[in-house]
Amino acid sequence: MPAIITNKFRVHNSEQFQEAFSEASGNTFYLGIGRPQEFTTSTRGDGRTNNEGTDLLPVTPTDNVNTQNYTYDDLLAVKKVTSTNVGFVIPRRNWTTGTVYDYYRHDIGDYTTGTTTTSTTNSGATNLYDATFYILTSQRNVYKCLDNNNNATSTVEPTGTSTTIQLTADGYKWKYMYTLTASMQADFLSVDFMAVATDSTVSSAAVDGAINVIKIKTPGSAGTDGTHASVPIRGDGSGGVCSVTITSGAITAVTVTTPGTGYTFAYIRIADINSAGGGALITSELDVILEPIGGHGFNAVEELGGFFVMLNTSLEGTESGNSGDVTVANDFRKVSLIRDPKSSGVAATAATLRATTATVGSVSVGTFTVDEEINQASTGAVGKVIEWDSTNKILYFIQTRHNDEGIDSNGNQTAFSGTNVITGQSSSATVTPDTTSGTVNNQTFSNGYSSSEIDHGSGDIVYVENRAPITRAADQTENIKLIIEF
Repeated sequence: MPAIITNKFRVHNSEQFQEAFSEASGNTFYLGIGRPQEFTTSTRGDGRTNNEGTDLLPVTPTDNVNTQNYTYDDLLAVKKVTSTNVGFVIPRRNWTTGTVYDYYRHDIGDYTTGTTTTSTTNSGATNLYDATFYILTSQRNVYKCLDNNNNATSTVEPTGTSTTIQLTADGYKWKYMYTLTASMQADFLSVDFMAVATDSTVSSAAVDGAINVIKIKTPGSAGTDGTHASVPIRGDGSGGVCSVTITSGAITAVTVTTPGTGYTFAYIRIADINSAGGGALITSELDVILEPIGGHGFNAVEELGGFFVMLNTSLEGTESGNSGDVTVANDFRKVSLIRDPKSSGVAATAATLRATTATVGSVSVGTFTVDEEINQASTGAVGKVIEWDSTNKILYFIQTRHNDEGIDSNGNQTAFSGTNVITGQSSSATVTPDTTSGTVNNQTFSNGYSSSEIDHGSGDIVYVENRAPITRAADQTENIKLIIEF
């Protein structure tokens, strides 16, 4: 049974997701960084190989239970995403001279009357939101193309913020939608996407059901030359009037003189053109372009396809104002989005959370190196070094479900415990965990150990992205923009 999920539903979902960040009882989302170890074809803890691609070309994550579980294993830190970090975006389309832009149509994808062929745009798009019908100008204004002058190239960049339709010298008709503010550019403008918002002035000026564009589908013949005014626009609206110009017996131009209101379907009768002086015009056909609900500019998010949401989060050094939770001692290769995680059994609320395990030593010898394997001979525990704080004798590490990262030679995963010496396999450095409890360098330890501040598996992994390694530094800020498409 043929069926569709409409774009309205996609916009609805994006709105619900965006609202989840600001609602009083909404969800809590954290951006996570992880995967300090390289991507490579490796042997997993169960003895099977796992194709992870290469370090510069990691494979696409799979959507399964393993992804939900394994993402926590090598998680380094998470940062809370606030409502100010979230905004609606659409694909960025810069105005470029010499380009033929699509124009807005209400019926893209419909079957052409009497055929089994669906209508497409000049660019070949089979739905409106894949069409190049809006642009971003050098002045950071966004315009919707209402007419492309019969597929002519655009050579005049539109300017200004008037709420009236703008006709440029190249024959294009543009509708100003909104301007990217400085904050919108800083937070939600990237190479591929840009913020979308409804301008209140434009929205207030919009007229529901107005008709502003009529296209010539078939010019016809045998008409009386001249411009014939007062041709009514028929349909379920009222007040629409256009004039029709006939040259050499065929229609060559149609101009809307009164847009009218309330149209959800509309058409031009040839008999009305003939009655207005068009004579015996025959076989002509005009396409009346219906505007979106509310009129052009009434709701820019819906009109331009705002079913993308951008999450813009910055990691500023170690986030020192938050106990230095975000390490700069190691790189990362995985970005994740976690919904409603817990910390120590309750809903997480902190701005940042450390996701690694740590031990504080009473005695240490040598210097551990990042990413090296560590072992505790007395327990058989295996892990991987994330960071070594030699000043405070704190060793941060992870234990994954892979050999040499958390699984011993017998296929077992054992936690580090007690005062048993921990040894680095590459550096030969050692640390003896302290038996005391307390706070060291903003980290709380119990019997020498501090667990992850985010409870393993406590939230839902809703987004995972594998990428080439990103090296961190104390004086460096990583700006991470995630695009969620609905």
